[in-house]
Parts: sequence; structure tokens; C-alpha cells
Amino acid sequence: MAEFLAMGGYGGYVWPSYAVFFIVLAIDAFAPRVQRKRVLAELRGRLKRRQPRNEAAS
Repeated sequence: MAEFLAMGGYGGYVWPSYAVFFIVLAIDAFAPRVQRKRVLAELRGRLKRRQPRNEAAS
């Protein structure tokens, strides 16, 4: 097992590159969700500000 993890002496380069790949993959998967929530919150705020004040009191 240690030989597999060492990857012929290149394990110090291979495993961090896999880690960076999976971190970037995770960010790429979650970034649109975060951006969507931010955009929806901004649009809700704009809609609230756009409503007339008299209509809210009625």
C-alpha cells in the first residue's frame, strides 16, 4: 500500500494535484448555488422596494 501511495516517488506531486482538482470541482459545483441565492435575495429586495408604500399599509 505504501508503494501505491508513493507512486514511484511522485506521490508528493500526484496526491496534492488530486486534492486541488477535487477542491476546484467542489467550488465549481457549489458556486452557482451560492450565486443563485444571492441573486434571488437581491431581486426580492428590489421587489420590496418597488412596491408602493400606500399599498403596503392597506
